[in-house]
Amino acid sequence: MTDLHRPDISQTDPEIQEYIEALEAEVARLTGSSPPTPGAGSVVEPSEPPTSINVISISKNGFAKRTPRHLFVRQRRGGMGVFDLETASDDYPALLAAADENEQLLLFSNFGRAFRIPVNALSESPVRGRGVQLATLLPFRPHERIVAALPEKGGSYVALVSQRGWVRRIRSNYLGDSLIPGMTFHDVKEGGYLTAACWTSGNEELMMASRQGKGIRFDETQVPTRGCLGMRVVPEDGVMAVAAVNADSGVFLLGSDGKGTIRMMSGFSANKAPGAGGKVVMKTDELIGAVTVNADDDVFANSQLGKIIRFNAGEVPPKEGVVQGVNCIALRADMVMAVAASKLSSS
Repeated sequence: MTDLHRPDISQTDPEIQEYIEALEAEVARLTGSSPPTPGAGSVVEPSEPPTSINVISISKNGFAKRTPRHLFVRQRRGGMGVFDLETASDDYPALLAAADENEQLLLFSNFGRAFRIPVNALSESPVRGRGVQLATLLPFRPHERIVAALPEKGGSYVALVSQRGWVRRIRSNYLGDSLIPGMTFHDVKEGGYLTAACWTSGNEELMMASRQGKGIRFDETQVPTRGCLGMRVVPEDGVMAVAAVNADSGVFLLGSDGKGTIRMMSGFSANKAPGAGGKVVMKTDELIGAVTVNADDDVFANSQLGKIIRFNAGEVPPKEGVVQGVNCIALRADMVMAVAASKLSSS
């Protein structure tokens, strides 16, 4: 067969360039070959060396899989992404996490119950795969679903937040090897269903963010043992994310439209106490997540149609004020569902 040579695509539409180059990178990964040298508008970078860090994808209906992080090619911010978790037509990707394959994974459900599961108990699959049904591994209740997944040993406390703005901190020793599967740490009657969780060191601040792009920041030590109202939200809004921060932190905020920003806490003043109404942290119709990042971290985001993108957080301009954000993933009749960050120093 005659060798085919890559034509010059530098004058084509940038979105077409991104799509072609992302496909070339995926073909190269699957075949073990080298991708063509991209021209202007390059959107892919070489994969990192093999690592034991896995990216975990969980669907709305509880299908979960893990894929070694190095199998995801890093794209430029605003790229097309690649198809990842393969789900049924009535299901869609809903959650992302990153953890070492030799670790335990902490899972928190919308009912406020906690579970531990070895990362390697999940099906390892290539970038596109279906995974295993978590209900076959864990004692779920009807209508229960996972809303947060954290690697073990990420801090001294886990902060839990609910849709109506309730916040509680759980000491890490309660979540260790002695954890009873399904142990309850949140009363749904107080604040509604659980929506998010994050690790804290015990002496940081918490930033809570809502679907409408409002947020609040306060000292985590002001949260009593049994929890309290962390942020007041109106009935049509709801808390979607929580992140551990300090005065110098940057928090990556991402909307369902694929636009994101890094909001610097130096430009977002802290409240004296939890329980107040939020102030605008990002202009968005629907915020889907918030994670604390450093410039050298990688960000992963997935979409309702099953696409996932990996890009460097340093490509997102940090802002001290309220902005709408920049394009982080190209979407067509699609929407972003979840976001996670992974520190490359862990590899």
